[in-house]
Amino acid sequence: MLQAALASGAAHRRSVFELFPRRLPEGRRYGVVAGVGRALDALEDFRFDDEVLAVLREGEVVDEPTLDWLSTYRFSGDIWGYAEGEAYFPHSPLVVVEGTFAEAVVLETLLLSVYNHDSAIASAASRMTMAAGDRPCIEMGSRRTHEEAAVACARAAYISGFASSSNLAARHRYGVPTAGTSAHSFTLLHDTEADAFRAQLASLGTSTTLLVDTYDETEAVRLGVELAGPELGAVRLDSGDLGEIATEVRAQLDALGATDTRIVVTSDLDEHAIASLAAAPVDGYGVGTELVTGAGHPTCGFVYKLVAREGASGELEPVAKKSKDKTSAGGRKHASRRFSADGMAEAEVVGVEPRDGSEPRSSSLSRPLLVPLVRDGEVVGREPLEAARERHARSRAELPVEAHKLSRGEPVIPTLLD
Repeated sequence: MLQAALASGAAHRRSVFELFPRRLPEGRRYGVVAGVGRALDALEDFRFDDEVLAVLREGEVVDEPTLDWLSTYRFSGDIWGYAEGEAYFPHSPLVVVEGTFAEAVVLETLLLSVYNHDSAIASAASRMTMAAGDRPCIEMGSRRTHEEAAVACARAAYISGFASSSNLAARHRYGVPTAGTSAHSFTLLHDTEADAFRAQLASLGTSTTLLVDTYDETEAVRLGVELAGPELGAVRLDSGDLGEIATEVRAQLDALGATDTRIVVTSDLDEHAIASLAAAPVDGYGVGTELVTGAGHPTCGFVYKLVAREGASGELEPVAKKSKDKTSAGGRKHASRRFSADGMAEAEVVGVEPRDGSEPRSSSLSRPLLVPLVRDGEVVGREPLEAARERHARSRAELPVEAHKLSRGEPVIPTLLD
């Protein structure tokens, strides 16, 4: 497309692309925007260096004029988008990219791959932390996904309320708090379970978490408290009927005087399993496989479409795809969230930008959703990860009570076309 547009002269037409979902993943009541910070970092570094150009040239992927254009590529346009951590709904214009066609079209895969993945993880994580309530969730999915995806998963989960991650690269790159426990292999390494516990306690102190289901939970709990005393930090359960076993272990810990020792559970947990443990004496959840695969929805189905381009008059003209079942609305969009008098979200309002270029104004009953991310090619929307985490907590709290239901349902607020 780039080569042909450069040859025809159309590549330099001012254009507007939008990244948006036509619908939510089936059965989901809301989604969560994530990946904004990662996309901005990637955009700043998005270049075609000599090595890449050589591959394109040797493979005869594009012609020399296109290679020349790519050699100096740097996005110089403007980007607006939903802030990270915000809830989204069908047709929300999550990213609006304005620049030349050439500059904007080559960003399609970059933006879609980051947003589709990270938002899927954040959406699943939000349901899990909502089900967990005040109990912390630990992201532990690194062994269940691609090594780079694992870091992105930890970041996205933290935005949606996870307390920590076992992924140390996420701590290094993004400041995500980290935590972890020993594995069964550590216990099996030693001649006896007592030897394993002694080694762990000697190295890490009594605040550590002991894995107690390698052999027999009851004996392991007794042994752990005997060696660590009532100050033992926590025990982890990783198999069996977690609710029933947690109840038995809690009673045993209390009887041994370890009333402050916490119980952490793992083992293929998802939001439904977490919700089923709400009445059990569980103090925290370690979540892996289901989180990093989006709890059944590993992508959000976002698309990236041209919605306006420069016409003969020099003004932007709406354009739209009209094919069966995959239509889109032309024109650069604005978006706002409408609220009731008591502060609960009532609707997502999406409309084509007014002819005078004015933006919707914030009020007690409405909040504009698009914020500047890139201006004249320079990133202006970077923010601390904590800001996205806090925004998500606020955004989720604004949603109607139906958002707390984990059963399959329709979006909790409608999208209204203004």
